[in-house]
Amino acid sequence: MAKQIDEKTLAILSRVTVEGNVIFLTCGQLDRKEYLAVNAVLENMGGKWNKKAKGHVYDGDPTDALEQVLLSGEIVPPQKYGYFPTPPELAQHVVALAEVEPGQAVLEPSAGQGGIADHLTGCAVSCVELLPDNAKVLRDKGYHLLHEGTFFDVLPAPEYDRVVMNPPFEKQADIDHVLHAWKFVKPGGRLVAIMASSVAFRENRKTVEFRELLERYGFMEHNPAGSFKASGTMVNTVTVVMDKAA
Repeated sequence: MAKQIDEKTLAILSRVTVEGNVIFLTCGQLDRKEYLAVNAVLENMGGKWNKKAKGHVYDGDPTDALEQVLLSGEIVPPQKYGYFPTPPELAQHVVALAEVEPGQAVLEPSAGQGGIADHLTGCAVSCVELLPDNAKVLRDKGYHLLHEGTFFDVLPAPEYDRVVMNPPFEKQADIDHVLHAWKFVKPGGRLVAIMASSVAFRENRKTVEFRELLERYGFMEHNPAGSFKASGTMVNTVTVVMDKAA
């Protein structure tokens, strides 16, 4: 069973610097307990402290392995966090948070095979999906496919009462997707997005600026641990809700 990493250690790890195959701690002086916790994670990722390099040295670029640790909050084997369908219980929850009404125009970017759209009964649902096999499933289900390809190719226009989404998480792509999706919400509309839990604690500029935006327009709640277990990942997630003024 993968070992859970505490949030303080994750926050420290989110501020490290990666140069080539070396990870450098750049968050100032740590006390012994903090260092031992961070060192344990870095070593489990395959790194070894090198006094001469003044950092943890890896056989290759540790960026992806570090990203997986920050996404999952666990020491797990590296894997790509791309398409993971939204489990039914979580899909129902985010749709409830969206407070959709019959007849409303709703956009689901990165729609997958309609894991969220399937719960948007009575709404005029438009989908965007990158993967051809998933796009075919959406068409077969009768959904309006606004675009087959990357969401960023779609020119934003504030035409939707609701945007409900489960974007890709890898390398903080979820922030980029949510910021783009926000441009599609009409005045008085709402956006609800599942995001990686690292958006709650990472301290890089991109994350901090996103949290500042969220403070102005909405709120964040943590989803139960293991919410995506049925979809093949233990990545920890939050749900973000943002309202656009009428």
